[in-house]
Amino acid sequence: MQRRIGRLTVLGLVALLAIAFLSLPAWAGKKDDTLNIATTKELENADRYFNTAREGIIFARHVYDNLLYRDPKTYEYKPLLAKSYKWVDDTTIAMELRQGVKFHDGSDMTADDVVYTLNFAANPDNKVKTQRYSNWIKEVVKEGPYEVKILLKEPFPAAMEFLSGANPIYPKDYYAKVGPNGFGLAPVGTGPYKVTELEPGQKVVMVKNEDYFKDSPKGQPSIGKIVWRTLPEMNTQVAELMTGSLDWIWLVAPDQADRLAQMPHLTVIPAETMRIGFIKMDAADRTGAQGMDNPFKKLAVRRAVNHAVNKGAISKSLVGGDSRPVYSACFPTQFGCTDDVMQYEYDPEKAKKLLAEAGYPDGFETILYGYRNRPYAEAMVGDLAAVGIKAKLMMMKYSALREKSRAGKVQFDFQTWGSYSINDVSAIVSYFFEFSDDDMARDPQVRDWLLEADSTIDTDKRKMLYKKALQRIAEQAYWAPLFTYVSNNCFSKDLDFTPYPDAVPRFFQASWR
Repeated sequence: MQRRIGRLTVLGLVALLAIAFLSLPAWAGKKDDTLNIATTKELENADRYFNTAREGIIFARHVYDNLLYRDPKTYEYKPLLAKSYKWVDDTTIAMELRQGVKFHDGSDMTADDVVYTLNFAANPDNKVKTQRYSNWIKEVVKEGPYEVKILLKEPFPAAMEFLSGANPIYPKDYYAKVGPNGFGLAPVGTGPYKVTELEPGQKVVMVKNEDYFKDSPKGQPSIGKIVWRTLPEMNTQVAELMTGSLDWIWLVAPDQADRLAQMPHLTVIPAETMRIGFIKMDAADRTGAQGMDNPFKKLAVRRAVNHAVNKGAISKSLVGGDSRPVYSACFPTQFGCTDDVMQYEYDPEKAKKLLAEAGYPDGFETILYGYRNRPYAEAMVGDLAAVGIKAKLMMMKYSALREKSRAGKVQFDFQTWGSYSINDVSAIVSYFFEFSDDDMARDPQVRDWLLEADSTIDTDKRKMLYKKALQRIAEQAYWAPLFTYVSNNCFSKDLDFTPYPDAVPRFFQASWR
């Protein structure tokens, strides 16, 4: 009933605002060359190395630059702050840097900045939150004013991917002076937009960098100013979008997006993203070691879960748009991902049979934990109940759930993962299956295949090893992979904007129509 009331409220709001909207002049954003955007979650920290949230990734792509740039259309790696690069050997990358690139404070970008930034990020003593994406670096050394060598601890084939997204370059002198805390409040980069105002948790104002270097593969920014506000309530965002106070919002629920699509002055694009949903199960019996009864240590139970959940229906009816079911523990475009694995079709009767074989003819009670997308989780709970698995849904904040899970106190967990927009399977499967605190399988064979794949630059060998790991993960049903996510991008028809699967809005490539 509560959900229906919410939908009726939104429907009424749409109708009322549609009438008001017809009397509005041209969109305010286009009129004053200011793009007004909003997200439900705040920018926790403007320092990319201390922020792993999606908002931090988006912010970083606009304010900072990396050494390389991954083309979102072709997935080709192009020099960005680097002018050129080459592999000297399996553990050495030589880079020549662009000359004439300036930070927003007017200082020149040189080899000193690259050496300082990457060595800072790679040093575990600095406790950066993105350590996994720089801990493969042994050392970065200066070879000349605009030349550096990146020395790797061991062969690391995903280096190009990580250098193109997760490791922006900061101004050495400024960062050393103000430190991470000061930098997080007053960030300085080389990117297409520079920050002029930052109210933590509330608002960020960025203006076009008129001095942005002309041959950047990112292109030249067109829109003069971006005002990014935090608006936790989606209904508020929807209302402001329709009245013209906002020009762009995303992650809009399918029913709301459908209604917004009926507005003559709005565009809605439901674009698939790199994020996938999945259920993790305690195959390693970490909860059993703490005295909890753990049905999920049994393979037949894990396979039953895979057959019980109707992920196709959830993908089509609840996620909507371009969402599709997934059968492997990765996003389809990621290097090394394969769907040539054991696939579990929706089959409640087979699920019941497997439960009986496992010693649970009448099912069992458990807790399904989750941190987002309650309607999706509720649908899963219903599917599980139909085969006898009576799961109580327990929704928690992500940080609290992560802590509980890493402590080995969670055995059944609905999770999602966007791989930090890294188009390499190591960003998901290696993260969850190499015996970290997030690994609920603890399979030494899978771990060893992944470690070998992560440390060879032979692409064919990598694919073969990742395939073996993914096939065993599926065969052992360590996860129940579910579906891809869709980001409903809703924006003014005055805005020329293209979304991409990595879920990084590129406003530096947007323009007014």
